[in-house]
Amino acid sequence: MPVRVLIVDDHAIIRQGLRAILEWDSEIRIIGEAPDGERALQMARKLCPDVVLMDLLMPVMDGIAATTAIRNELPDTEVLALTSVLDESLVVGAIQAGAIGYLLKDTEPAKLCKAIKAAADGQVQLSPAAAAMLMHRVKCPRSPETLTERETEVLRLIARGESNKEIAAHLFISETTVKTHVKNIMQKLGVPSRTQAALYAASVGLVSLALARQ
Repeated sequence: MPVRVLIVDDHAIIRQGLRAILEWDSEIRIIGEAPDGERALQMARKLCPDVVLMDLLMPVMDGIAATTAIRNELPDTEVLALTSVLDESLVVGAIQAGAIGYLLKDTEPAKLCKAIKAAADGQVQLSPAAAAMLMHRVKCPRSPETLTERETEVLRLIARGESNKEIAAHLFISETTVKTHVKNIMQKLGVPSRTQAALYAASVGLVSLALARQ
């Protein structure tokens, strides 16, 4: 099944350009476009996309507020932030809101498609530099509920950048079981996304800061 994507950007020319790029990939299907965060939330409720490609600076409702709302209401929908500049406050805000990662708008088309499909499969992607930056800014739980041994294994693999499918193969369990573990981990840690769970894993020494695959 193709990855169902909702494009969110307040500039029509950018939405059209993204659609043109993504439609070349047979594994991606564009199911809608939204010009602002409020409309994105309305469309996400109706369409339940796999991935929302979210601009951050928009009128009516910005991308960070929209990400928070979508992640709260639709936990199975991943949000991939898309920004024009690498702004620390925006990146941190997006991750705290529950985004699984972020991209810059000058990302090469092939890498954009790959990142969207990776996000749909639950793969956290943070460059070492971005991970180090986020470690200093994103708040992690001080006294989280204790994870089981298996949940700790899953968390370590999430933080290493593995997808649900890869984690399932690594641990000889089903993808459905992996998703259940991920949900339990996020609930126990009190975080809205796999990305913040990965940052927590790094902060307590389960993995190094080099979370992303180059």
